[in-house]
Amino acid sequence: MNLDRPVAPAPYDLLPAVPTFALISHDATNQEPLDHNLSAEGDNESPHLSWTDFPAETQSFFVTCFDPDAPTPSGWWHWLIVDLDVAITELPRGAGESDITLPGAAFHLRNDSGTHAYSGPLPPAGDRPHRYYFAVHALDVDTLGLEDDASAARAYMTAQQHTIARALIVGTYQR
Repeated sequence: MNLDRPVAPAPYDLLPAVPTFALISHDATNQEPLDHNLSAEGDNESPHLSWTDFPAETQSFFVTCFDPDAPTPSGWWHWLIVDLDVAITELPRGAGESDITLPGAAFHLRNDSGTHAYSGPLPPAGDRPHRYYFAVHALDVDTLGLEDDASAARAYMTAQQHTIARALIVGTYQR
């Protein structure tokens, strides 16, 4: 593994600034290593997430997990949930298992592992710690109007046009 490659910039620092709101997790602490059970080597469980204090005009949420440190030019998308109703402000641990575990009209898009679910961290063995950006995006629309075969890039580009605030927890993982 080439550990001399530059560290990727923080992905959201490259985008237009938006207000933040509160995001907490029983399973992930900002800037701390993620539990092995959240990884693809462990139980591959998505972490608990809970959010508050988002803008009053929020109509839905877009939840993602992204690794900018993956040894690819485009990083690695681990989790994408679209059309999460504004009344839902918490996802229990394991909610990323399948669409059946999601409330209402919310659904998973295909991640870079090829599944419509959460795919836990699995950086190359011996690589430096990777950063995993768990983000909840507050949107000004109730649906992004995407089909379940939409790419992560298309979903994010569509969501970016409607993001009015964003909350982040950045965990790390190393093998």
